Amino acid sequence: MDIIDKNIKKMLDKKTWAVIGATTNKDKFGYKIWKKLKDHNYDVYPINPKYDHIDGEKCFDNLDDLPIKPEVVNLVVPPKVSMKSIDMANALGIKYLWFQPGAADERVIEKAEGLGLNIVFGDCVLVALDEK
Repeated sequence: MDIIDKNIKKMLDKKTWAVIGATTNKDKFGYKIWKKLKDHNYDVYPINPKYDHIDGEKCFDNLDDLPIKPEVVNLVVPPKVSMKSIDMANALGIKYLWFQPGAADERVIEKAEGLGLNIVFGDCVLVALDEK
């Protein structure tokens, strides 16, 4: 089992998540991921400064605004936004980041690894939850 597979298993065992890039658009992955985590009984917080609420639940502008510290942050945003989110997650002591396909490039991965964070990239949480 490689490090990514180990991190997937560890992350799926943690029950408090934040989804950066959550959206009200039900056709987009930001919505599908947030909703599927909820449907699998995770405590999940949507993060997107464009929305006040998603499906009636409060949506937060960034990780600093959350009422609690999530154990895992799932990123469904472009690499440029991921870079900023890494710093915020690290400052808050969040050690698990899951970059959805397209959310990480080489620089993002190098930065997260350089900070000693546990990361997943290249794998989709929707698929992982189906396999769980």
